[in-house]
Amino acid sequence: MEAYEQPLNHKPEIPTEKTPDKTLKNPKNDKFKWWQTLLILTLTLVVAVGAGYFVSNKYLWPKYNTDHLKQQLESAKAAVDSKPNDPKSHVDLGYANFLNNDNDEAIKEYKIALDLDKNYFNAYFNLGLVYNEENRLNDAIKMAQKATDISPKDYKGWLLKGMSFRKLKMYKDSIKALNEANRLMPTNTDIIYEVGRVAEDQGDKKNAEEIYKTALNYDPMYKPALDGLKRVAKN
Repeated sequence: MEAYEQPLNHKPEIPTEKTPDKTLKNPKNDKFKWWQTLLILTLTLVVAVGAGYFVSNKYLWPKYNTDHLKQQLESAKAAVDSKPNDPKSHVDLGYANFLNNDNDEAIKEYKIALDLDKNYFNAYFNLGLVYNEENRLNDAIKMAQKATDISPKDYKGWLLKGMSFRKLKMYKDSIKALNEANRLMPTNTDIIYEVGRVAEDQGDKKNAEEIYKTALNYDPMYKPALDGLKRVAKN
């Protein structure tokens, strides 16, 4: 069983790049040619929607009640007690803590996993998602870089990198990472949505709307895209 990975939209080729500093000025002229991104998305329509691993489908909107969350947390703690040197058990416990809104404990467990295995992709990825959620964006990008260095063919590291670059308003770097994620996992709604967010954040409401609609073509119930359409419709 694969270790748990956190939802990309919860409550969420640049291997030699330097981690950006938050003090960098906002790039006012970093408008991306959206027809290029839309072309990339159009060219991937032939790929089956059900192919591969979809973070959103499995983890995006976990509908757990309080009792279930507590049970999952206790089960994860028991697994760590049983296998204290197993990095996967610590990642699972970190995820359970995340679901219980305890990011500090989640971070602690992910770091323990990394102490046990310096090359554990899931620990870097999940830790980066917590940092991204807390807007510790330089830290998030560091974790995403580690993840893509370890597993460059896993789209999730590139997606995390794109999400964090977008929040830093480094739009060219965000699109570059997202296009790599899309190349590795075409038609993934998380990726398409993040491309739409870049357009929306740059004030390109028209293209953001079209990109969100593209995501909904694959999953009509994809909540982030539905929310995105509501946002752009207000402006």
